[in-house]
Amino acid sequence: MKLTADIWVSAYLTRLRLAAIPAFVVARGDATAGAVMVKLNTLDGRACCYQRSFDLMTGDRTWVVLAEGAEHDVDQSIQRQRSFDPDLWVIEVEDKDGRHLLDQDGLT
Repeated sequence: MKLTADIWVSAYLTRLRLAAIPAFVVARGDATAGAVMVKLNTLDGRACCYQRSFDLMTGDRTWVVLAEGAEHDVDQSIQRQRSFDPDLWVIEVEDKDGRHLLDQDGLT
C-alpha cells in the first residue's frame, strides 16, 4: 500500500527532527498524490534538490538529483517545476554536513 504524500512528509519531518536536522515545508502539494522534492541547503550558498524517481533497471524507487549548485539556481529550478506541477510538495532541509536521510530504509 502506497503512503499518501502528506503522511510521507510528516514521517520524513519526524525522522529529521529526531536526528536534530532542521527542515520545513516550503510548498504544500496535494495531500494524497502530490510528488515530493527535497531541497538540501548546506548553509554555504549551495544547495541540492532531490526528486523521487524509478530505477528503470530494478523498478525500485530512488532519489535522484534534479539540480545542484548555487542556492539561487536550485531555487529557480524548483520554481520551474512548481509552475508545471502545482501539486508538488517542497521540503527544505538545512544541514551544513549535507545530511538528508533520504538514503534510509522506508524513505524511497
